[in-house]
Amino acid sequence: MSGSTAHERTQDAPGVQRPAPGSHQRGLYGSEAGANTARAGTAEVVGTAVLVFGGTATAVAGATATPGPYDLLSVVLVFGLTLAALAAALGHVSGCHLNPAVTLGLAVTGRFPWRAVPAYVACQLAGAALGSLAVWAFYGDRGRDLTGLAATVPAPGVGDLRALLVEVVITFVLVLVVISVATDERAPAAAAPLAVGATLAVCVAVAAPLTGGAVNPARAFGPALVSGTWDSSWLYLVGPVVGGVLAAVLYDRVLGRAEAPSGD
Repeated sequence: MSGSTAHERTQDAPGVQRPAPGSHQRGLYGSEAGANTARAGTAEVVGTAVLVFGGTATAVAGATATPGPYDLLSVVLVFGLTLAALAAALGHVSGCHLNPAVTLGLAVTGRFPWRAVPAYVACQLAGAALGSLAVWAFYGDRGRDLTGLAATVPAPGVGDLRALLVEVVITFVLVLVVISVATDERAPAAAAPLAVGATLAVCVAVAAPLTGGAVNPARAFGPALVSGTWDSSWLYLVGPVVGGVLAAVLYDRVLGRAEAPSGD
């Protein structure tokens, strides 16, 4: 192929597009993957901070207020609605990953440049820490001491291996939806933020009683760092990354290359 520009693409299967050599890759929500890393990284810091702040502040409020105005449904809705809003607001800037599992899944399948992975992950972790610091500032030592700033830990009676399985599965579901609706041009772009936010809400609702429903190493890292709650922290790194990579590979190798049977 000659005369390639940054906007040209080559196709390897119907509906599945690959970037032309030397061009920027198509990232999530129509962004250019790996382009303008400094500004995109700033968007990842801000977005992850807002996501962690919104969801965990609601959880801390529910656990510390008497009577509690919030319950699990409130936390689920806030996480989901916040991600949907951020995807719409920042998706075209950075791809709105806000999650190392998403970034690594995209990188493993060639949809995101490895050179930008360290910056994105560092920005996501920094944003999560800032979000947790804001929750501490809002709710003080009482919120930190009573709830660990909503740090994720396995529930009583839930062993590390079961908790690991839960985090693998729920992150698999989230990343599968993210990649399918936010990278495949066959999916309606306008529906992507809502679909991703709704999926996060479902994942948190399912997993929160068992693991706290991190679905995101950054979401687990921020409260753990600021509150000093590191119980079983390894599984909130390993589980989401494994689930995210598996989902990305499945979509890239199998589902993204498929088409519905025709009537011809």
